[in-house]
Amino acid sequence: KVEVLQASNAKRIGHIDIPNCRSLLFHGGNAYVTSFISPIQIDPDSPRGALFRIDTASLEITGKVEVGYQPEEMATDGKSIFVANSGGYRQPHYDKTISVVDIKTFHEVEKIPVALNLHHIKRDHYDQLWVSSRGDYKEVPSSLVLLQRDKEKRFYPVDTLPIPCSNFAIKGDSLFYYAIEESPYSGDRKVSYGIVNIKSREVITKSFLKPHPEVNIETPYGIAIYGRTGDILITDAKGYTSSGTLYCFSSDGSFRWKVTTGDIPGHIAFLPKNLATRETISH
Repeated sequence: KVEVLQASNAKRIGHIDIPNCRSLLFHGGNAYVTSFISPIQIDPDSPRGALFRIDTASLEITGKVEVGYQPEEMATDGKSIFVANSGGYRQPHYDKTISVVDIKTFHEVEKIPVALNLHHIKRDHYDQLWVSSRGDYKEVPSSLVLLQRDKEKRFYPVDTLPIPCSNFAIKGDSLFYYAIEESPYSGDRKVSYGIVNIKSREVITKSFLKPHPEVNIETPYGIAIYGRTGDILITDAKGYTSSGTLYCFSSDGSFRWKVTTGDIPGHIAFLPKNLATRETISH
């Protein structure tokens, strides 16, 4: 379900019943929520997921549209919502599409074939879409896919960067990503932190964090960039069984500070001081 909190003090003031919800997107006085719909289990017959629309004033569900299998993150251009479908519960028969939902009619108008097991999706300032593919964890590796518009203004894939990408954030022409690579055969695990230039599509570095004795990230689980300073924020879920840590790095990758969080910190939101008395929605 979706919990509603008072932003100034994080006090719970309500909730909206949506099963197995995944990601949030705010636009035009509404909160949009992706939902797996089905229970948490691997099931080749698991149903398609859904996108819900919530009025942020009344906290009422005002719309629901069926999208792809196990939908994850969303992006918007103000006219459409682009939903990354994973099909994670249907493995090995993963989904490989982005659902395009028209905001005005709240109907799915298109499915864009992209890559296996999509996860995170973001729109950059060039009106391009970037989406991460988790692959099948065995033969098909993780990658980062770029989509641009054709003459009819519809998005289509134009390039696939063969780099592992677990999550990412965009600031200016830089796409900051982290990747967790685990071998299904040997059990070896590798974590990397890279930067892609979104204009040239080149990998600038595969290690943007500078070493520091206070930095010991076990399992990066969320990333965001603070707009005013360009500071990079990364959450650490550690072993998924204890309190996590939020790390802050300057734009050049230098360690600034860290703070203990609750269990499995995965999302970050910035709240302007003049909005501190308004409500916020989390999940």
